[in-house]
Amino acid sequence: MKICSLLPSGTEILFALGLGDQVIGVTDLCDYPPEAREKRIVCRSKIDVLALSSDQVEEMMHQILASGASPYELDQAWLEQHPPDVVLTQDLCYFCEIDAPTVNQALKGMPVPPEVVVLQPKTLEEILDSICQVGQTCGAPESANKLVAELQSRVEAVRKRLTSVAQLPRVFSLEGINPLVIGGHWIPDLLEIAGGRQSLYPAGCPATRLAWREILNYAPEKLFIDLCSSDLNRHLSEIPWLANQEGWQELPAVKSGEVYLIDHVYFSCPGPRVVQGLEILAQLTHPELFSGLVPPGTVMKLDPARALTRGPQDVAGCFLPY
Repeated sequence: MKICSLLPSGTEILFALGLGDQVIGVTDLCDYPPEAREKRIVCRSKIDVLALSSDQVEEMMHQILASGASPYELDQAWLEQHPPDVVLTQDLCYFCEIDAPTVNQALKGMPVPPEVVVLQPKTLEEILDSICQVGQTCGAPESANKLVAELQSRVEAVRKRLTSVAQLPRVFSLEGINPLVIGGHWIPDLLEIAGGRQSLYPAGCPATRLAWREILNYAPEKLFIDLCSSDLNRHLSEIPWLANQEGWQELPAVKSGEVYLIDHVYFSCPGPRVVQGLEILAQLTHPELFSGLVPPGTVMKLDPARALTRGPQDVAGCFLPY
């Protein structure tokens, strides 16, 4: 079977199921596992999110969409010369990856159109279901069932350890800065399973823009910043805008230093590593119960003593490796 994955989560799932040798094409954002980078890139984003600020990405995206074009370039000629049997795509967020309608339009003229599998999980349970969906379609149902069972076991291990906890801290997760965006979809699931208390957004809700005042009023005791498609360096470059907002220093999370920058790969890519994201959140939310779950170099924590002596433009220097 020849498989083309047009989204990073699909690529991650395929390799986790032992199907990496059947993958013939990926996107420029498919970087995990490292072997995925050796595959043919058949889809590229027209916007380099790592080279631009969030507001610049926003502006470019709206310019492209206003022109009627797609933010992504699909190598249709190569796909016609090397027709896949299966194409994995998504219909959840056109900001993140090429969407299903665009893919279907590009493939409909092929002599033998491939099977297009649309992955659009909105909750943690649906992420696990999507793994089974890929396994069933691509001839690896047993591997998918085994992987899902292992992931479910890890989720239950977190739940079990938290059963006796009476005090749940008020938590909040940001997936975007300038504009502010909450981490919707499966993020509320992760926050709650990890032992946090959040009542603003239900599991499965879309990623939603919000005003700073909403965060100020909610007064989170722990603030997690896991910006979509951003590494820690990008997080650090965006944080001064947040620190410049009125009332930033009055947030309980800021006062206590419970502000965390987390590598987005454990949250914005709905594949197996989301469960590792859950484990990371569990340790950050309840360090008295969990340890050894945060990989080196994936989390930075605010030093409140440093933050008191520095202005908003220097706040990035107040975050230290966890």
